[in-house]
Amino acid sequence: MSGYDKSPDYGGPPFRWRELIIPAIVIIAVALVWVFWPSKAGAGSQVRVVDGDTIELDGVTYRLHGIDAPEAGQKCRKASGGCWPCGKDAIAVMESLVIGEAVTCDNRGIDDYSRVIGVCSVNGQDINARMVSKGYAWVFRKYSLDYAALEDTARAARLGIWQADTQTAWDYRAERWDVGVQESPEGCPIKGNISKNGRIYHAPWSPWYSRTKVSVDKGERWFCDEAEALQAGWRAPYWGR
Repeated sequence: MSGYDKSPDYGGPPFRWRELIIPAIVIIAVALVWVFWPSKAGAGSQVRVVDGDTIELDGVTYRLHGIDAPEAGQKCRKASGGCWPCGKDAIAVMESLVIGEAVTCDNRGIDDYSRVIGVCSVNGQDINARMVSKGYAWVFRKYSLDYAALEDTARAARLGIWQADTQTAWDYRAERWDVGVQESPEGCPIKGNISKNGRIYHAPWSPWYSRTKVSVDKGERWFCDEAEALQAGWRAPYWGR
């Protein structure tokens, strides 16, 4: 009978505690790994670039922690004068970093728009940091100083958005929002559009904003904020591929 425990009240075959406990431990360990292991895009996974600071990984939207890239329709000043499409270029840089790569993202909480705040990496390289160091994103100092030293270096080298004085992404959004509020019904400036691509909302800083018409008779509508649009079943547009 060596190797078994037997209950004194059980008259049948010896109860094999070890045969139950060990599998249970294995199941719990696997479950914990499944819950806490970072999301990863490898073979069969899909990465979509939403914009310069947001990606979608296997259907989960990640807002990159600590950074704020130019909006898709935003233009920045050139050192030589004039402007360049910094928003589109930031999206292109993000695509070059993540498309076709095995991307991992951690989870640092959920924001007001149901996006996961996280640091995303490719081959051990921090994507958030790369966007800042290349000059295609500001450090979102309101929330974090994690990448402040990298931003200081990019500014000193006058890379990307630092080549000339230009408007930050948050000031750009605030300015467009104020104009939108003044021109929209009841001060609710977000346009909920319905197209072959689904229900998509356009905030005032969207490059398609002025061309988007709201047809209430077709079920389209105005929203007062992005959270309201999301709760109603609309989504933000994808600016990357």
